Amino acid sequence: MSDQFKALVLNQEGDNFSREVKSLDKSFLKHGDVTVKVQYSGLNYKDALILKNGARLVKEFPHIPGIDFSGVVEESDHKDFKPGDEIILTGWRVGEIYFGGYSQYAKVNGDFLVKKPKTLSLKESMIMGTAGFTALQCSFTTKTTREELLLGEKVQNVIVSGASGGVGSMAVMILNKLGCEVTAVTGKDSNKDYLKSIGAKNVVNTSELMKDSRPLDKGLWDGAVDTVGGKVLENILSQTKDAGIIAACGNAANIKLNTTVMPFIIRGVKLWGINSVTASIKRRQFLWNEAGKLLDFETLSKSVKEINLEEVIDIYPKMLKGETSGRYIINLDK
Repeated sequence: MSDQFKALVLNQEGDNFSREVKSLDKSFLKHGDVTVKVQYSGLNYKDALILKNGARLVKEFPHIPGIDFSGVVEESDHKDFKPGDEIILTGWRVGEIYFGGYSQYAKVNGDFLVKKPKTLSLKESMIMGTAGFTALQCSFTTKTTREELLLGEKVQNVIVSGASGGVGSMAVMILNKLGCEVTAVTGKDSNKDYLKSIGAKNVVNTSELMKDSRPLDKGLWDGAVDTVGGKVLENILSQTKDAGIIAACGNAANIKLNTTVMPFIIRGVKLWGINSVTASIKRRQFLWNEAGKLLDFETLSKSVKEINLEEVIDIYPKMLKGETSGRYIINLDK
């Protein structure tokens, strides 16, 4: 391992935050028992919030952000990893309370790492990143939990809200590959053709789900993936059929949910919260192993932009303003 490496450092002095790409010494890395040569990281919405002002998540400065990354183990004091192992990291508050992936080297707790499946490249694993991993969790919860764990009826008609976003678009693709007929919900009519190209059978505008919901509406969906919350989730709840599962993972529209007990006690609907940060390693390994079968990376790559660390500083404010589209991945060798 080189003694010097490049990293993006976030610092705070009073109310002022600074972001700078610096040359650091390996002694700067203070957490964990596995040192990884990072190849790719991602720019997620949470990363943008942290870059702006720490988002009340970062406890100590100076700090290296980056909530997900992939790379190769360089040094290890952990029993499960050895030099040369290719790994993926998402969650566990890395990039928040621990130093993250916006660095050519990262030192982390080996218990946070997943061995990269042979069916994925390091780049593909970050084209997915936290968003893709969350989409996998949601999709398997909506479909296979009902069919296999609960021994329920086949899940066919599903709805995905926020389908133009990272989690939503990948959930559309995954659920289509799992054999569902997917209705995609988006506020961007310009994305209609793209959503159909990745597996949506129908596309509806978000405005159709922004009305005041009834306690129970006509049952339309066997299951759902909701990434936005608020009125959209309220309407999806009232439109979900008997024993349907809604996997909820976001609050882009609103954190509040005004509903009744009717969908739960009359139809047995289940609202299943998805938190990708602390998912078990066993579940992570299963889902990453499934990823290569369920995602079309050739199609996903068309909406991916590969950038370097310096470009992150220019792009994150645009992401916060809603002026970006697709996924950004950071090549640490670039």
